[in-house]
Amino acid sequence: MSALQGRTAVVTGASRGIGRAIVRRLAAEGVRMVAVARSRDALEELARELPGTVIPAAADIRDPAAVDGVRDLALDRLGHVDILVNNAGVGHFGLIEELTPEQWDEMFAVNLKGAYLMCRAFVPHMKERRSGHIINIASVAGVLPTPGLALYNASKAAVVAFTEATRLEVRDRGIKVGAVLPSFTDTELIAGTRSPRGQRNCRPEEIAAAVARMIAKPVPQLVVPRRLTAQLRLMGLIPDPVKRAVARYYGLDTLFLDFDRNARKGYDSRIRA
Repeated sequence: MSALQGRTAVVTGASRGIGRAIVRRLAAEGVRMVAVARSRDALEELARELPGTVIPAAADIRDPAAVDGVRDLALDRLGHVDILVNNAGVGHFGLIEELTPEQWDEMFAVNLKGAYLMCRAFVPHMKERRSGHIINIASVAGVLPTPGLALYNASKAAVVAFTEATRLEVRDRGIKVGAVLPSFTDTELIAGTRSPRGQRNCRPEEIAAAVARMIAKPVPQLVVPRRLTAQLRLMGLIPDPVKRAVARYYGLDTLFLDFDRNARKGYDSRIRA
């Protein structure tokens, strides 16, 4: 029997990609959950796929009132919430002068404010029970600044810092908090880009497996794939010329500047909708 059997959860960004994979993995582990996203149709399809396990909640996590509604629904239908997975996120790439203030606002509103609002809504409940686990899906981009990725880097670095500060704040109240940092993952978010040289993209299911591992054995941070953990730590110690050479070798110096903009139109249109 899974160590997660019988637990309850709330997962944001659940309608597609990593979020959908997380919902499926937790359902397979015996977790009942509220799945949150803006797309009601996609959530209802997921609920039909996993009957009796998934409760759909169409909501915009940028809206405090909508987030409070998700909390009320979760507590009403589940009785209590053991696990909160803040997965919802968006990304825009390009030169600083090309990206717009609206795109900046959107990334921080979804990637950071959404996670904050969800924590704000559920932490009091977890403190009252002296039990709970919060997992924020950050990104390797949060610790590896890259040309063309400045706005996304900034939003995910903020998620990493927010996660650690929250962990320190609630660790004596029975609540575990951690961040999962995926590398390139095959989702719509990286549409139009190429993989770093010699690297295999992660699958959403690998990120979902990391979330399940973190719940079963809590740690402050997990990088996916694990082999990148040591490399990321070393990047903070090596001189800048060496960093630049490494970036050129893997193609990271142009990866988010030289991409197929037409291939991203579908993603951008859905985000704007």
